[in-house]
Amino acid sequence: MILHASCIAHRERGLLILGPSGAGKSTLALQMMALGAVLVADDRTVLRREGVRILADAPDSIRGRIEARGVGILHARAHGPVEVALAVDLARPEPDRLPPDRRLDLMGRSVPLVLGAARVHLASILLQYLVAGRADTDLHES
Repeated sequence: MILHASCIAHRERGLLILGPSGAGKSTLALQMMALGAVLVADDRTVLRREGVRILADAPDSIRGRIEARGVGILHARAHGPVEVALAVDLARPEPDRLPPDRRLDLMGRSVPLVLGAARVHLASILLQYLVAGRADTDLHES
């Protein structure tokens, strides 16, 4: 399965970045890479299920490349397949200050979901979520 999404890896946990064209998927990935994350895929992400895990990877044709709007295509250190631990949807704003545990059904598995449209400091928030999860949920639940 190929999704119109970007993906980064941080501490061997994958973040799937969803949203329409122009929503900021590549920009968020670049911000997270500046904070220590590694690119998995930009704009197109290959997903496959391995047992209970959902793995994300890049198509060979774009591996190690990311678009920087207004600059061009940049080379990037690339991570191989990574298990998807979290997803963010850049098309939808979060209406709640302390939202419920939102989930995304992905190939028959449940993945934590953050609504991230117009969210300030989203890159650092998502990195912390990948490192430690939410206080009221377990990042490894599915």
